[in-house]
This record gives sequence, C-alpha cells and structure tokens, in this order.
Amino acid sequence: MRVSIDPEGTETEVIHELVDFSGKKVLEVGCGDGRMTRRYADRAAFVLALDPNAVKIERAVDSTPELLRSKVRFRVADIADADLAHQAFEVAILSHSL
Repeated sequence: MRVSIDPEGTETEVIHELVDFSGKKVLEVGCGDGRMTRRYADRAAFVLALDPNAVKIERAVDSTPELLRSKVRFRVADIADADLAHQAFEVAILSHSL
C-alpha cells in the first residue's frame, strides 16, 4: 500500500506562510528524495539541496520536474562536512532532519 504524505497540502501551505522563497537562494539540509524541495523550488532563484544518502539524492534528481532542473542542485553531503564557505544563502531550511 502506498502512503501519501500531506495529501491535503497542509505542509506546503504552512511552509509558504512561514518562509518567503521568492527569488531567494535556498539551502535545504536533509532533502531526502526532494519531496519538500519540489513544493517551493518554483519560487526560489536557486536551491542547493543536501542529503548524505546517495540513493535518496538519486531519487530526488529523477523526480524533479524538468522546469525546476535548471535552478535546483542536489548534492550528496552531510551538512557537518559540506564545504559551503564560498556560497551565500538567504534561506536555510530543514525538515525531518534532526
């Protein structure tokens, strides 16, 4: 049996109430399969989404719609080890990552 996460769109609605992604550079920590990424990336200028699990990153890349692929980058990385010193972000988010 397939489980649908947030079929009512409540999670998506709440994240957009809390965060203005419009034209922002976003760092997403613990992106998993990109489920959350796809809910806001259309509004962002650029997204770097990190997760230490290579299989989940592969799923995220494969499930990202074509229209988002130019501004979303998925990377296999743990935030504790990620070299982000040369990059600046206006928004950083995480979901279910602690």
